[in-house]
Amino acid sequence: MATPSMTVKYVPGGMSERLDLFFAGLGMGVNAYTLRRSRMREIQTLNACSDAQLARLGITRDDIPRYVFRDLFN
Repeated sequence: MATPSMTVKYVPGGMSERLDLFFAGLGMGVNAYTLRRSRMREIQTLNACSDAQLARLGITRDDIPRYVFRDLFN
């Protein structure tokens, strides 16, 4: 029987923990990793932006997960 494997990517600045808290706060019973991996590049790109650049998008750093996953919760 094959052993399942998983690749874990490190996201600087505690973004991974904030994503986990975001999904836990929503009470999702879904594996957050599965949902977020396809959007991780957008999250990393936004996290690399300055606060001024994020403000021009109308979001704060803490709003990044909600912004990236907005289509799932509307």
